[in-house]
Amino acid sequence: MEERKLKSAVEAIIFACGSPVDVSRIAQALGIEQSRAAAICDELISEYAESERGIRIVKLNDSYQMCSVEEFAEPIRTVMDLRRNTPLSQAASEVLAVIAYNQPVTKAFVEQVRGVDCSGVVSSLVARQLIEEKGRLELPGRPLLYGTTEHFLRCFNITSIDELPPLPNDEEDSDTENDDGKEKNDSPDESVKSGEPL
Repeated sequence: MEERKLKSAVEAIIFACGSPVDVSRIAQALGIEQSRAAAICDELISEYAESERGIRIVKLNDSYQMCSVEEFAEPIRTVMDLRRNTPLSQAASEVLAVIAYNQPVTKAFVEQVRGVDCSGVVSSLVARQLIEEKGRLELPGRPLLYGTTEHFLRCFNITSIDELPPLPNDEEDSDTENDDGKEKNDSPDESVKSGEPL
């Protein structure tokens, strides 16, 4: 298949799938190497961005998905009669941050970090498709492990969790001390206190 038709085929697959489609499945369907399929997907991302279309292709880990451009969200909601999503509560934001930065983790780990029961919050985050089960820990009782989803990446407009901003404790020790060796008295930003990832 010639290159132009191959690119059109990849575009058609991403559009038809609707949900994120793994690049390995695209490669398998077209009988090409996975690296070539990924290169074509990346070319499409650039082409859509440069042409300023109302839709774009986003990369989510090793998957690709076609989405509408954020600036047109309001008219789309109006046409489709969609309600705006309820913002995450403070507790949900904190739990999501703990999971995002430490995944995969158990609910018990999250509760140990926050010091309160998180069963309801974890369930609500699963329902919102921001986190999902990632297997079980090989310990007595085999507790469930949780991690973020591709929907999480899409909501925060990142391609992988590697793009999350660094935590404060990842900074150099020199940033937390003055020249005389005393700790700074500056209070941390509120977003850091709450554990929100962004």
